[in-house]
Amino acid sequence: MKRTTLYLDTSVINFLFAEDAPDKKEITIELFECYVKTGIYDAYISQLVIDEIKRTDVPSHRDQLLAAIEKYFLNYLDFENDYEEISRLADQYIVAKILSRNQIDDATHISIATVKELDILLSWNFRHMANVNKEAKIQAINRMEGYTKPLKIITPFEVIYHE
Repeated sequence: MKRTTLYLDTSVINFLFAEDAPDKKEITIELFECYVKTGIYDAYISQLVIDEIKRTDVPSHRDQLLAAIEKYFLNYLDFENDYEEISRLADQYIVAKILSRNQIDDATHISIATVKELDILLSWNFRHMANVNKEAKIQAINRMEGYTKPLKIITPFEVIYHE
């Protein structure tokens, strides 16, 4: 049986170290320890996640985030061959006003998961991604653009308590 595939945006990795949000931190650690590390889910990141982490202002935090990626053996999605398609789809989310131009990274995370046909995009970003209103609008654009596989956009909480 094929395992469920997860695309993790940068917020998920950030919450491994979120002292100011202990509940989300605990859920995120459980996700990584009990579901990702054990292979229940196939978890993926992209170069965009690495690029966002590298823009982190605090070097010690940046190092923690990069170390977490290695610790949990996250799979790396290479989208070099799909770059134009991913960029075009991300632009469609912006043209449709689902996301604004300054949220291009969020739009790109969504388009990566869509083009690569992953099952779930995980995010702690409720405002721009992990909410039913955004997901419905994204699904509508995806269908108009010929992407028929539904992409669930949810939080780690919904993945670990769904089992």
